[in-house]
Amino acid sequence: MLRRDPFDPSALREQHFARPLYWLKKIATGLRAKHLNQSTLGKACGYLLSHWEPLVAHCRHSRTRLDNNLVENAVRPTKLGAKNWLFVGHPDAGPRIAIIYSLLITCQRHGKDPLAYLRDVLARLPMMTNHDDLATLLPANWQPPAVS
Repeated sequence: MLRRDPFDPSALREQHFARPLYWLKKIATGLRAKHLNQSTLGKACGYLLSHWEPLVAHCRHSRTRLDNNLVENAVRPTKLGAKNWLFVGHPDAGPRIAIIYSLLITCQRHGKDPLAYLRDVLARLPMMTNHDDLATLLPANWQPPAVS
């Protein structure tokens, strides 16, 4: 029988989470059996149990994160900004500002200089036709022009 390294992250997760997860499943199963499926508690227990496999998958995969805080923190400023600027000045201004803001934040997330991106894209757009591929102008695909 193969022995696992006691400091293996997967082994540590299994050791520390197996027992609480076992009891959580037991409690949810018991509560679901005692309450109507359409009750709030019945729905919550059903939801938990229907998503059980993804919940416990982190025990088997040591590289997965137990939370999504990094993503939540990265998205929060964009979402707040888009919501705050939705109704700025003219009725059409808010959605346009939100789109521009989203593009600039996307540039930052992809490691692109937002000012260089705007300068290049705004210079290239008037010369493009309906047949040109606009996907190259998306922040994820955009490449700065070659310096001569």
